[in-house]
Amino acid sequence: MRLFVAAGGLLMAFTFLAVVIIRYGFAGNLFAYEEWLLAISFWTFFFGAALAAERKSHVNADILGVILGNSKLAWWRGILVYLIEILIGIYIVYWCYLAVESEILAYPLWERTTALKIPAVVPRTAIMVGFFFMTLFNSIYFVLHLIDGPQSNGTVKTDTKA
Repeated sequence: MRLFVAAGGLLMAFTFLAVVIIRYGFAGNLFAYEEWLLAISFWTFFFGAALAAERKSHVNADILGVILGNSKLAWWRGILVYLIEILIGIYIVYWCYLAVESEILAYPLWERTTALKIPAVVPRTAIMVGFFFMTLFNSIYFVLHLIDGPQSNGTVKTDTKA
C-alpha cells in the first residue's frame, strides 16, 4: 500500500509537470489526462488515508484526552471514541458497497468518463477499499485499547507507534 501511495504521488507530480511542459512549452494538450489521473488520485488518496489510520497519524484535535486526569475515565472515553469511529466506518463502507454493487449490476450500461471510457466503478471501489481499511485499522486499535486497559500510573496509552 505504501508503494502504491508513493508511486501514485510521483505519477501525479510527473503528469502535472508533463502537462505544463506540453501546454506551455509546445502549445499542445495532453489528451484526457484528468480522467485516468482522477482514478489514480482516488486510489492514492484513500490508500494514504488507510495508511494514516494504520499509523494513527491523522490530524487530531483531541484535547479532552489531555484534560482528563483520571486514567480510567480517559480509557472509557477512548472506548466510546473507537466505537463511534467503527460504527461510522461500517456505515460508510456499507454505503460504498451499495454504490459499487449498483455500478456492477448496471453492466453493460456503466457510467463512464467521457473520453477514455473509464468505468465509474474504479474510483468508487477505491473509496470503498480505503474506508474498509480505515475501519479495519480502527477496529484493531479498539481491540488493543481494550487489551491495554487503563494505565495504573495515571496516564492513558493513546499511541502505539513504533
